[in-house]
Amino acid sequence: MTLCPVRSFDLKSMSPPADPQWQSHQPPGESQVIFTVQPNDWKGSWHEDPKVQWIIPLSGTWFVEAMDGTRVELGPGQVSLGEDLNTRPDAQARKGHLSGNVTPGPVTLMVVQLAEKPTVNQPCRFK
Repeated sequence: MTLCPVRSFDLKSMSPPADPQWQSHQPPGESQVIFTVQPNDWKGSWHEDPKVQWIIPLSGTWFVEAMDGTRVELGPGQVSLGEDLNTRPDAQARKGHLSGNVTPGPVTLMVVQLAEKPTVNQPCRFK
């Protein structure tokens, strides 16, 4: 997992005559938006992402742990790009990642799935 700042912003109106705001447009393409609410104390099992996807916590704090043991916790306003598709099992037969709730109560996520091929060793490819 790599912390990647989004840096390519342009100051323009999203819909004139609305006032300009800083925008970072990502590559266009098909997408699916899913809202998910993980119940109190939810913890998933090891799994791969079903598609390349942005995961955005809306309420509560959520964690994701990679196969190498790296763990990050994300709360509202933070974003994670998941693209661990086609992984190979490690010595403990784990594939993909582990995720779950950090804070008590439900955690609400917005997931934006992309019709895009996953990459390997290309962190920060979205600008």
